[in-house]
Amino acid sequence: MEDYKTMLDSAYEKIPEIAVQKERFEIPKVRGHVQGNKTILTNFMDIAKAFNRPPEHLLKFVLKELATPGEIKKSFVIFGTKIPASRINEKLEQYAEIYVLCKDCGKPDTKLSKEGEILFMKCMACGARHSVKTRI
Repeated sequence: MEDYKTMLDSAYEKIPEIAVQKERFEIPKVRGHVQGNKTILTNFMDIAKAFNRPPEHLLKFVLKELATPGEIKKSFVIFGTKIPASRINEKLEQYAEIYVLCKDCGKPDTKLSKEGEILFMKCMACGARHSVKTRI
């Protein structure tokens, strides 16, 4: 009869690599299209929901970083210029690094709160609390 260690190693070899490396939090990729000289994102609200942040806060950051005008219309966002999805995704990753992911444990279970003029991010998973540079 096989010993426990051998059986465990055998089980791990049979698990697909993708299942082993899957993370709980993934930054959603933007979906949208270009219409004339505007870019329309159809899943912006879903992204804000995944980040657990107000859509207005996320939009303000993205607009400033991309240096473009834009607005929320119903459930989508309209940017005033043509912007490649790769640039928007890059800015979403930056936003997540600054305003969503905990600096200590890296988990997305955080809440933002403003005390006076200082914005703090508190992690609900590990209890860490950090001030966040307000870039917007």
